[in-house]
Amino acid sequence: MAQYIYGKNLIVERIGQRKAITKIFLMKDLNDQKLSYVVKASNINFEICERKVLDKLASGNKHQGIVAEIEDYKTVSVEELLAKCKNKKQPLIVMLDQLEDPHNLGAILRTCDAIDADGVIFKKNNSVGLNATVAKVSTGAIETVPVCEVVNLSATLATLKNAGFWAYGTDAQNSVDYRTPKYDTPVVLVIGSEGNGISQLVKKNCDQMINLPMKGSISSLNASVACAICLYEINSKRNPV
Repeated sequence: MAQYIYGKNLIVERIGQRKAITKIFLMKDLNDQKLSYVVKASNINFEICERKVLDKLASGNKHQGIVAEIEDYKTVSVEELLAKCKNKKQPLIVMLDQLEDPHNLGAILRTCDAIDADGVIFKKNNSVGLNATVAKVSTGAIETVPVCEVVNLSATLATLKNAGFWAYGTDAQNSVDYRTPKYDTPVVLVIGSEGNGISQLVKKNCDQMINLPMKGSISSLNASVACAICLYEINSKRNPV
């Protein structure tokens, strides 16, 4: 099944990486000679269209005059993800518990790429999937970070723990400051949904809960921001200056 991605930077990067693109749609009267040259030089089938055509393909999102048709983004299995981690001393995986906002998922993928995390796991149902918005926000990280869709997060967490991972969940209750753990084992960092946090069943399977101290009037942070802070703390502990 095909889907559509949009935005100059994302599509130009995909062309540069020689990732498969079925067709490119360029907006008529687009005043960007450099972009037009890159598209024409790529030898990818392209079509000049009215703005309304691109608006429809991009579902009304800001497309910057270019949309590309691609095949569905590929995911990996838990077994493939663990195989990738096999030769690493301290692998790091992020698990997302029913995250719904594509902007959060895209931002998390971008942070995972920045610190070379090994992959992201999320639930197949009742969660945001890989789509054009995620791709645009991730600025290409959707292509570089392995993603795994699973039916049961708790069962997957048990599989990871059997493989030697220590599970840290983010929660304000019954938790320690996120700077306290050493993070010197294989780690799976569990991030909850925007509204409800981590589900009780998944929480029960976490080895330790961590929190980000909040000193102002706001009680929580955006999911992608909290994830980024925790990931950089883990990375800092493992790679001291």
